[in-house]
Amino acid sequence: MDLLRFSTAGSVDDGKSTLIGRLLHDAKAIFEDQLEAVCRASGDAAAPDLALLTDGLRAEREQGITIDVAYRYFATPRRKFIIADTPGHEQYTRNMATGASTAEASVILVDARKGLQPQSRRHTCIAHLLGIRHLVFAVNKMDLVDYDAATFARLRAEIIDLTTRLGAEVPVVIPVSALRGDHVVERGTAMPWYAGPCLLDHLESLDPGAADADASLRYPVQLVLRGDGDFRGYAGTVAAGRVRPGDPVTVLPSGRTTTVRRIHTADGAVDQAVAGQSVALQLAAELDVSRGDLLVSGALPRLLSRLDATLIWFDAAPLQPERPYLLKQATRTVRARVSAIHGRTDVVTLVEGAADTLELNEIGRVTLDCAQPLQVDGYRASRATGSFILIDLASNATVAAGLIASEQQECADAGQSGQIQVDRPARERQQQHRAGVVWLTGLPGAGKREIASRLEARLFQRGVNACVLDADTLRTGLSGDLGFTLQERDENLRRAAEVARLLVAKGWLVIADFVSPTAAQRDRVRGLIGTDDFLEVFVQRDAEPCTVRDPHGLYLRARADNGDNVPHIDVAYEAPQQPELALDSAGVEEGVKRLVTLLNERGWTGSHGRVVRLN
Repeated sequence: MDLLRFSTAGSVDDGKSTLIGRLLHDAKAIFEDQLEAVCRASGDAAAPDLALLTDGLRAEREQGITIDVAYRYFATPRRKFIIADTPGHEQYTRNMATGASTAEASVILVDARKGLQPQSRRHTCIAHLLGIRHLVFAVNKMDLVDYDAATFARLRAEIIDLTTRLGAEVPVVIPVSALRGDHVVERGTAMPWYAGPCLLDHLESLDPGAADADASLRYPVQLVLRGDGDFRGYAGTVAAGRVRPGDPVTVLPSGRTTTVRRIHTADGAVDQAVAGQSVALQLAAELDVSRGDLLVSGALPRLLSRLDATLIWFDAAPLQPERPYLLKQATRTVRARVSAIHGRTDVVTLVEGAADTLELNEIGRVTLDCAQPLQVDGYRASRATGSFILIDLASNATVAAGLIASEQQECADAGQSGQIQVDRPARERQQQHRAGVVWLTGLPGAGKREIASRLEARLFQRGVNACVLDADTLRTGLSGDLGFTLQERDENLRRAAEVARLLVAKGWLVIADFVSPTAAQRDRVRGLIGTDDFLEVFVQRDAEPCTVRDPHGLYLRARADNGDNVPHIDVAYEAPQQPELALDSAGVEEGVKRLVTLLNERGWTGSHGRVVRLN
């Protein structure tokens, strides 16, 4: 039997919990001890309050409302079900969105006496935004309007008008009485004018779809598992697609590829894992994979630091544009800010109007700038990699949920005036490659300059906006006032790092050629530029060939005791322990080839731009 996940939605007191209780009761999906407990809590064994089957919190029973999401599991001869009974009160809209986020269908209740309320419309909007294809409306409490066919027909017309304006599929609308059980599991005799299906019959007939299982693989790494011996596994949940032993996968953001060796579960190894399964993957190659990385196959996600998204605001305090928040997407968390609010949707009229903030439960289109790029999909393609939450830095409260647009706007940073903000993300989008620093370190005479020059030429051929920054250039200009004491060499490196950082902010890919002999110096440079924008490349050559080659006569002058603090002669050179790339015995051409491969794997190169050499 297949599985259908569905949620309930609707305004407060529309009868969601009672409907779920009736569904479980009449489908014979309640154990005797559960029913006895509900009868005792109700104080009426003849007519128990079936809402108590899901409203289990003390506060829920005291107030008679649903507060938290309650999950229930049951099965019929035709299908298995997971129900998420969500609250209707406006204060708990975030709980409704959470419960509906994994559902394939949503049962939206409407009180036959009150009709569509603002919260009913809001829940319908959210369910549609969340990509729930099957919207089922249950017009409840028909017994309180004497099962009037005209009342139902009027409400059905309003519901279809709402979903049509949303762009959703025409929903099935069912008249029910959750209290009496009419048209929930059994038809009853009170509404002979209705010829459609009962609620359970319709839920059993829905096609949940296999889109997640048939999509490209998305596997966010949650945890690295180390076992006995050399076992290393990567735990997580298959967010989309399927994976089998032997399948090729790409690790993002590094871009390295390997194959899946084994798939482990709590019950042992399996031959396949599909969307929704929590497993641990063991890879064939020993790669650097950690929490926040993404294993993918098929179509690759997009690497974006600027996101166009629909935001559902949950917090009592309004959205503050430009204020930093934490953005959690899949298993990665980065800092982000809302740089533009493009519009706010009125949940009653469904008309989008201008807005400069979002209040509690409001829905709007925004652009966010992230401190680090994320691997994302459009929400319609993958719920896990196409959605995120915003977290307040001070309170750690979840303040919003976001759905990433399938098509990112080329000029999403254009304001109402039509002026475009020319910043790093805008330049990267136009150039179609990342900015960053390739920092070449090694002994004088190791061949760094030749590699840097040849790499620049190779990138020029590919249209990458790159430039070489080297010691000689700085020494004849910006650092012309500096000598060669240890302190002055440190200051020269600081200035070089500042120049590189400014160039990266303007969208350049910088190829920096500096000896930078100590690990502390290179760590300071990395910290100033940022780890995600820094690639350390060790041009590893033995000292003897470097001193023989000595293209600038540094070693010769150092042996004459000129006091220039030349690495290897006057001061020690500390070799990098974990560089992103080590060019040990490769010639210039082979070294450039390996560098280009590294840049391709990291997604730093592209097809547009121009190259300028600083000299």
